[in-house]
Amino acid sequence: MKTQSFSHAQDLELALALADAADLITSARYQALDLVVTTKPDNTPVTDADRATEMAIREILAVKRPDDGLAGEEFGTNAEGKSRYWVIDPIDGTKNFMRGVPTWSTLIALIEDGEVVVGVASSPALSRRWYAAKGLGSFVIFAGGTPKKNSVSRVAAIEDASITYSDFVGWNEKRAAFTSLMDSCWRSRGMGDFWSHMLVAEGAVDIAVEPKLALWDVAAIDIIVREAGGRFTSVSGENGPHHGSGLSTNGKLHDKVVKLLNGN
Repeated sequence: MKTQSFSHAQDLELALALADAADLITSARYQALDLVVTTKPDNTPVTDADRATEMAIREILAVKRPDDGLAGEEFGTNAEGKSRYWVIDPIDGTKNFMRGVPTWSTLIALIEDGEVVVGVASSPALSRRWYAAKGLGSFVIFAGGTPKKNSVSRVAAIEDASITYSDFVGWNEKRAAFTSLMDSCWRSRGMGDFWSHMLVAEGAVDIAVEPKLALWDVAAIDIIVREAGGRFTSVSGENGPHHGSGLSTNGKLHDKVVKLLNGN
């Protein structure tokens, strides 16, 4: 049987519908007094909302895109040998979600032949949703309003740049270079997680960097930043979300930041 093909616009429409389904679950469980929190084998926390959200997305994809693979944070990966697969982080920022900090989101991405072609970051507690598809641009919606096109900043000098990050964990041998980069920038703030990168896409900050990330942490971020005119690589400068870290910039600053972080 011939596999059905879909346009990027159709896949984006589905990704937005998946985000709608996710928001219903995460919003209902956010700040719930009976939220169930357990610890995974890697010693990171997971809530009943994480699991319920990913399962809901998996069930929809099983009907809407049965031939596609799927990589999810909570229930594993079924993407081997697949040219198309979805990447799901049901709640990026679980620790924030647990503590009632509103900086968390559901991240949904589609990868085709190794390249991210669709991405959605939905953050109902912030009343924001960012999304992008290859060749279709990058947008943000605030409080259900009219989509606004994302566009990165034009800042070209490190000393004029605003940088945001999560924390100092995971930098190891690059910690001194990271600290030096922050000291060189005009402004630094620890926004953290997905939000740092979305602010780069919006042009509100110029650099967002995290030293240790999984594929589901960065796949959606990758295309939202790139379609806004920015660049997304690993900290070492490797293109794409497959290299275990994340660096988003407005593009003009990217090579300079990579050099500074890697001791050049």
